[in-house]
Amino acid sequence: MASSVLYMSMSLDGFIAGPNDTPENPGGDEFMRLHDWFLTPDGEFGRPNGPAGEVYDEMEGYGAIVAGRNTVEQVDHWSGERRGVQIFVPSHRPPGPSAAKYPKVTYVNGGIASAMAQAKEAAGDRHVLVHGAYTAQSALEAGVLDELQIHQIPVLFGNGRRLFDVLPSRIELEIVRVVDTPEATHLRYRVRR
Repeated sequence: MASSVLYMSMSLDGFIAGPNDTPENPGGDEFMRLHDWFLTPDGEFGRPNGPAGEVYDEMEGYGAIVAGRNTVEQVDHWSGERRGVQIFVPSHRPPGPSAAKYPKVTYVNGGIASAMAQAKEAAGDRHVLVHGAYTAQSALEAGVLDELQIHQIPVLFGNGRRLFDVLPSRIELEIVRVVDTPEATHLRYRVRR
């Protein structure tokens, strides 16, 4: 069965978005600083060289996505197309009108466990890419998040949206791998059950 993996770039002080994170300013001020680690040699976003490129390849091998409503709506559901895979959005409210344009986007009102189960089935033998702070926290609380891939960026934001603001209890992790590059330290953890 597919595993679920949170992929998130994060400042050293725990922020995944800068201040002023709004639909008009997705990710907040200076958000792109958290993603400089996957710049190509010519300065475009894409597969970087070296060990970071291997981490990038692994990340891009997903077979489905579970992402929070704020995340998907700020990027207009990635125009309904993210590498041809299904996108599952746990939400207690019905989708907005733009979601109807995208047949690969499914809003799931049965909670995070239902969304994750559907995504794992859709992913087959590939992993489920998990996005969003609230979604990650909910998945950890429900026991349906298997791994965390944190791209720790050497910057202190001081303000913005934290990845783990609220957790129901302590969660033990096992270090799977550490890949250190000048742009980021890529930390892979498995959730202990």
